[in-house]
Amino acid sequence: MEYNFEQIEELMESKLCGKCKINKLLHMDCLLYANLGLDSSKKEKQDVKAKSKKIYIYIKKIDSEIGDRLLSSMD
Repeated sequence: MEYNFEQIEELMESKLCGKCKINKLLHMDCLLYANLGLDSSKKEKQDVKAKSKKIYIYIKKIDSEIGDRLLSSMD
């Protein structure tokens, strides 16, 4: 099943293993950035960055080491 950003809670409650959840969360993150373009507004870019941070926080709940690395790598 494909999940979108609005379905993070559903994904987190699913019976998938931790690694699978992290993979799906990272896939969501990639899709957010892939949909940005040269014509994206500053607000759209800020929204994607905020959503990305939220995704990394959920990843941290699954694996704190990976989540910490992702959060610390954000500019």
